[in-house]
Amino acid sequence: MSNRGDIANLRRVLFAGGSTFGLSALWLLVAPEFFAELLSLDPDQDLTWSLRMIAITLIALTGNMLVNARLGTDQAVLWSGRVMLVSAFLLGVLTLLIPAPISWFTVLYAAVGFGFSAAYAFFLFRPKRG
Repeated sequence: MSNRGDIANLRRVLFAGGSTFGLSALWLLVAPEFFAELLSLDPDQDLTWSLRMIAITLIALTGNMLVNARLGTDQAVLWSGRVMLVSAFLLGVLTLLIPAPISWFTVLYAAVGFGFSAAYAFFLFRPKRG
């Protein structure tokens, strides 16, 4: 058992994040062209293929996040939270650095990444109660 981190709430954030990635993955598989257009990118064949490949990776990440959220040891949850804190933050940064005009969706998508990163940070660094 660790004396750092709010494990119960980290599990909730992992579950919410995994669910969000799962929905994104389905969206990328079904409508990659629409997703690209929302990010102000030209949905050519190469980008569409890449987005579908990313969707498959997100499905794997979704599974890992959901399994850790429900069945992972406290240590596994803490490590998953640390990895996702950095990953979600970098997702937000890279979204804002997209090589296209910034759209409302770009800002929203980056905000989701930053929001999850902030939630992981809050619950990771909050001392465990009791």
